Amino acid sequence: RKAEKSFLNMRFKPLFNIIGALLTILGLSMTIPILISFFYNEYDLNGFLYSSISCILVGVTMWYLTRYKRSLTNRDGFAIVTFSWVLTAIIGALPFYLSGAIPNFTDAFFESMSGVTTTGASILGNPLTMPHLENGIESLPMGILFWRSFLQWIGGMGIIVFYIAILPLLGVGGVQLFKAEAPGPVSDKITPRVKETAKYLWIIYLSMTFLQIIALRIAGMPTFDSICHAFTTMPTGGFSTKNASIAYFDSTLIHYIIIFFMFIAAINFSLHFRLISGDFKAYVKDAEFRVYLFITLVITTIIFISLSFENNIFSSQGLKESLFNTVAILTSTGFVLGDYEAWPVFVQMILLTLMFIGGMGGSTTGGMKVIRVLLLVKYAVLETRRMLHSRALIPVKIGKQTIHEDVVRNTLGFFLFFMSAFIVSTILLSTMGLDLETSIGAAASAMGNVGPALGDFGPTDNYALLPAPGKWLLSFCMLLGRLEIFTVMVLFSRTYWK
Repeated sequence: RKAEKSFLNMRFKPLFNIIGALLTILGLSMTIPILISFFYNEYDLNGFLYSSISCILVGVTMWYLTRYKRSLTNRDGFAIVTFSWVLTAIIGALPFYLSGAIPNFTDAFFESMSGVTTTGASILGNPLTMPHLENGIESLPMGILFWRSFLQWIGGMGIIVFYIAILPLLGVGGVQLFKAEAPGPVSDKITPRVKETAKYLWIIYLSMTFLQIIALRIAGMPTFDSICHAFTTMPTGGFSTKNASIAYFDSTLIHYIIIFFMFIAAINFSLHFRLISGDFKAYVKDAEFRVYLFITLVITTIIFISLSFENNIFSSQGLKESLFNTVAILTSTGFVLGDYEAWPVFVQMILLTLMFIGGMGGSTTGGMKVIRVLLLVKYAVLETRRMLHSRALIPVKIGKQTIHEDVVRNTLGFFLFFMSAFIVSTILLSTMGLDLETSIGAAASAMGNVGPALGDFGPTDNYALLPAPGKWLLSFCMLLGRLEIFTVMVLFSRTYWK
């Protein structure tokens, strides 16, 4: 029994210690919305105070009682990453719930999980389900509006560190692909190098966020809105302070600033690091970036031509909306500029496909990532060639990089899990009274961390009327998609708990 108790202590101490530290940090981070609520004398102040004090007291106590002196293992890593995201979503929901802004905890958790996973699906904006919010999102106090944006911002930064510093240590889902063409600040083992990597990533992330705030402010967006939208653009999250999202701002300059920062947020942050380090051809030399740029330009052109013939006019407005929605869906940001459900059906199907693809690996985007899709296509072509030349040894290559067989196998496994989760989720949603289009769109949007979907949950709708079981299901799908599936699913295996 002593040995078993000692084993359990060794197993869970690192988890509880890091969770304690996370609770403390989250509690302290609520200081900003507390100050905002106090300054504007709004009703959400007590909700933030109760949440902050509780988090700090519990977090500091837990951290102090679970201090340990051993290095982390892969087993620790899986549990720490998954439970950290779940806990952040729970803590993030407390201010919504305790302040009364979102009086139902299921809705509060859905909104928080959508924020932390940078999905951007919202239950806000429907006066039928929340009569106290007559003007939807715009009726919320400024402290809550900032907290929604801040949740996405810290979620996006966490994902960057997770992709580039943590996942290579766990060997999850073919993550070696992310550094195949971008050998930037990538850690190979748990050492102080991870801290160095995280430091550079924080600097890049903070700098880009600050630049966007300045750009939006110069373009005429109010300061508070500039901060909130920069905090949700860089993590490719999509929460807005307005019911109409970006369409509220009647400014072409603002729209193109948002497009630019959505686009660069979906680029592997290792490439940004290489550019800052003096490699000015980092983007051009990267095969995944070239494919990402190609997809963006081709899809934008197809949609623009389709809309132009549909409306019998070729206009700059049509080009802007085509580019904006292509980038917003491909990068899984989910900002809205125009109702794409009014577009031709085949264009909607193209956008649905983009939900599965996502941006580049090592970025803040959701979806399967361009690098995985590229590898799957190359593997399919290679298998066709092998049928004609059965004895030939033909390696899979991306750019000049030869991809090892275990990486290909991991990627195929990831694709199988991703599509299986999507299919099962679609079936389960259809049992809740949703039509086929709505079920498919909601499942794809949640798995790809996009936000707006199709049908009842399109770009001008929200998820308020989704049944409670559906909200919990989609919350789990958001977590699966955000943490690369394997990181979560491994916790359900018997082998992990032996």
